[in-house]
Amino acid sequence: MQRVRTDHLVSALEAAPTLGRNPLELRRNHPLTPATTARYGCAPSAPIGPSSKTMNMRIRPLTIFFAAALPSLLVGCGYSQEEWDQKVRESESLRNQLAAQRQAHKKCETDYADSLQEIEDLKKNLKERGINIENLSSKLDEERKALEEYRRRAEQLDQIRKRFDLLRTKLQKLTQLGLKVAVRDNRMVIQLPGDVLFDSGRDRLKKEGEEILKQVAEVVRADSDLKNREFQVAGHTDSKPLKGGEFKDNWGLSAMRARSVLIYLTGTNQGGLEAKNWSAAGYSDTDPVETNDTDDGRAKNRRVELVVLPNVEEMLNLNSLAK
Repeated sequence: MQRVRTDHLVSALEAAPTLGRNPLELRRNHPLTPATTARYGCAPSAPIGPSSKTMNMRIRPLTIFFAAALPSLLVGCGYSQEEWDQKVRESESLRNQLAAQRQAHKKCETDYADSLQEIEDLKKNLKERGINIENLSSKLDEERKALEEYRRRAEQLDQIRKRFDLLRTKLQKLTQLGLKVAVRDNRMVIQLPGDVLFDSGRDRLKKEGEEILKQVAEVVRADSDLKNREFQVAGHTDSKPLKGGEFKDNWGLSAMRARSVLIYLTGTNQGGLEAKNWSAAGYSDTDPVETNDTDDGRAKNRRVELVVLPNVEEMLNLNSLAK
């Protein structure tokens, strides 16, 4: 492998204007040592000429020049000609890449400026047509908020639907007892036939009625969710006026029947449910489920309902969920 020659350094020294003298004179004034002779292949010569002070003044520029030229010399001597050419080609490639990147950057700046101008032109065009960008953005923001609220309500409704379905599944066990579970007036209710619970015009539970309520209490008590829910016992009658008996009207009869059911369900030795979660009310004939013009309709209206009171977040239209 050929090495780069260092003859250019000797030529540079001979041509250096800072020396002010012919290099041969410097050689005469500064004899070569054996080490120098071995390095550069030249014979030593006897010193002639000026004094050491003059020699030092002349050698100082040469020392400075050597210090500046030596790194280039060492670098040059560290590569072969092929390696040096490769480095030159790599440098040219990097310069070309840099030029291409600068050109691309300049094009991006031009495209950005053009885009800004197009936006301004579009705004001007819309303004001429009576379309206000700010108002349009405000309307879009309002619609976006409305859509987010709709999604939030839809998610809430879905959660309520799931809880409703779970509650209805749990209460389905009561249908096996011959009871009806339905949604009425936005509430889930368990309907107990009045003629099974009570004799006509009476508020005392029959044995058959107590057995049904006992099984209802077992279903509610066995489920922690149902056990902690709030219920209302609602008494209902048909529209026929009472003739004699213990009660003067259907208001008193419906309220006392509801009370009897509540006392049994919350009794210590009976239903055993938490009394704080239960209440009772009488509705007389004001909330019929069938017509009062037929015997069958009036029989269905004489009933007691266990109403599952909804939580605050459940106060939506449960009728739509029941479909």
